[in-house]
Amino acid sequence: MIFITAKFRVLPEYADQWIEITRDFTQATRDEPGCMWFDWSRSVEDPAEYVLVEAFRDGDAGAAHVQSEHFRQAQRTLPGHLAETPRIVNMTVPQDDWSLLGEMAVPDRS
Repeated sequence: MIFITAKFRVLPEYADQWIEITRDFTQATRDEPGCMWFDWSRSVEDPAEYVLVEAFRDGDAGAAHVQSEHFRQAQRTLPGHLAETPRIVNMTVPQDDWSLLGEMAVPDRS
């Protein structure tokens, strides 16, 4: 799978609206057949920073994403709300879902 984490520093005047600003883009991406997840989180240290964690089934799914109309629309509209160019880590990993964090295993509670 293609695993991507990106940090978006939003202009302070848009920080509280970011999830709404990205709502259509987020939903359209989640609806792509090759999208495994596309999840936003807000930094606890910097309220103007959002972290996007996303995954696509494979390189073809990732390519389809960046070639989609909703991605092109996001390229046109989202930068006007940003304080800087987003930073990204993009890796191909040999798995198809989240792994368990064995070092913090939770015993069966049933």
